[in-house]
Amino acid sequence: MVTRKQYTKEFKLDAISLVLDHGHTTTEVSRNLEITSNMLRRWIREYQADDADQSFRGNGKLTPEQEEIRQLKAQIKQLKLEREILKEATGIEAKETK
Repeated sequence: MVTRKQYTKEFKLDAISLVLDHGHTTTEVSRNLEITSNMLRRWIREYQADDADQSFRGNGKLTPEQEEIRQLKAQIKQLKLEREILKEATGIEAKETK
């Protein structure tokens, strides 16, 4: 089985820079770097769509907004669990007092 080649963020940014800043064509850059021109075009689209410092984060690396959302969801889950426990406890206590 062939493993997929992974490129560093710096490699991608350098390749993008050759196209956007230095005026080389995507075909020319992709041929010199031995990558497909479609891949290079996709990198450029991702770079232009995201903030420059947020593009190519890698697997598992979340933006600050995504990290905050993850933490808030975990907090909501914890609070719902605590609420259910309190509901059960008050229900048991009400039965014992009757």
